[in-house]
Amino acid sequence: MVKLKKHLKKKSYLPNKVRLTKTNHLEIKAKLNGVKGVFILDTGASNTCVGIGKEEKFHLEFTDSELKAAGAGATDMETFMSAKNTLAIGSWETKKQKIVLFDLSHVNTALELHNASPVDGIIGADVLIKSKGVIDYKSLHLYVRKKM
Repeated sequence: MVKLKKHLKKKSYLPNKVRLTKTNHLEIKAKLNGVKGVFILDTGASNTCVGIGKEEKFHLEFTDSELKAAGAGATDMETFMSAKNTLAIGSWETKKQKIVLFDLSHVNTALELHNASPVDGIIGADVLIKSKGVIDYKSLHLYVRKKM
């Protein structure tokens, strides 16, 4: 049987290391608008998000949003939208990434209660679909497809 890594390399996929946290979340480093950040990789999150209070760090221009966020035990949270951002995971990059801003304090509080480090945001299914992402849990890598 062909190894996953070899198969994906033939298909122009690029490996990116992910880290399994103490809370069994997958954590990945990425650059948002040229600024390094730490994100949870979350296949169940529909959108890529950044915590309110990080807009200056990542140079995010945002507007009010009608969207209400829910997840990780919190519901009906106010959100803001930021469009046309550059997101890079390793050498893969997209320049028209929409980012949802909302209060991630409940996520970071839960992480800190388990002695895990806080995160800047969440990489969601929107990016995984756009990058044609493949998660290899055995080797702890996210493979993203190189743009042709």
